[in-house]
Amino acid sequence: MKNSEVPVLIVEDDASIALLLQYNLEKKGYKVDVVYSFADALSRINSKVYSALILDWNLPDGTGIELCKRIRNHSKINAVGILMLTARGEEFDEVAAFGAGVDDYITKPFSIDTLLSRLKAVLRRSFFVKQSFQELLQFENIKLNTQEHRAYRGQRLLMLGPTEYKLLELFLQNPKKVFTREELLNNIWGKNLNVEIRTIDVHIVRLRRELNAEGERDVIRTVRSAGYALDVL
Repeated sequence: MKNSEVPVLIVEDDASIALLLQYNLEKKGYKVDVVYSFADALSRINSKVYSALILDWNLPDGTGIELCKRIRNHSKINAVGILMLTARGEEFDEVAAFGAGVDDYITKPFSIDTLLSRLKAVLRRSFFVKQSFQELLQFENIKLNTQEHRAYRGQRLLMLGPTEYKLLELFLQNPKKVFTREELLNNIWGKNLNVEIRTIDVHIVRLRRELNAEGERDVIRTVRSAGYALDVL
C-alpha cells in the first residue's frame, strides 16, 4: 500500500508536537488528520476510516488508554494500528498500554526516523489483520459493512434492495470514479445478460431516494453524456 493511500490520525494535545508529526508524515506522503482531544478523536474515528493512530496518553478530556480500549472493543474499527507516543516512560505504564491494546509504544522525546520506522511496522501488522476481514467501506458519512451486509448513512440503517446494495458497494470501492451505464450494467449484472441499459437509471433513482431519505446532500453525481459517480461538488 502506498503512503498516499494511508490515512493516519494524530491525537495529540501539544500543538507543536502535533504540527511536527503532521509535517513529517505528510512529507512522506501520508494522509494526515490532527485532533487535540479525546472527544474529537472519538468523533473522528467513528466517521472516517484510518489505518493508524498516533496517540498521546494524556489528553485534556480523557486518556489515550481509555480511547484505545474503546477502539479495541468496537468491532468496526478495532483493526486500526495504534502507536502510543507519550512522556510516560515507566515500565508499568508501558505494560498498561499494551494491555489496553496499543501496537507499539514510544516515549518522548523521540526521533522522527524511529517513529516513522515503527509506524511502518504498525501499519504492516494492521494491514494483515484487516485482510482477514472484509474492509469497512466509507465515503463521507456513508458506510457499508460487507461482513454484516449492512449500509448506513450516519447512524441510519439504509433499506436497500439487492441491486442498490451492489451499486453502492461498487461506488464505495471506487469513490469519485465516473462509471458509464455500460460499466455499471457489466459490473452488476454481467456482460452476458440482456438487460436494458436504462434499467440502471431506475436503480440509481432508488439508491438516491434511500440515501437522501432524510434530506441529506446528494452524493451521486450525474455526469452528462458519461454516467454516474459517488462524489460531492
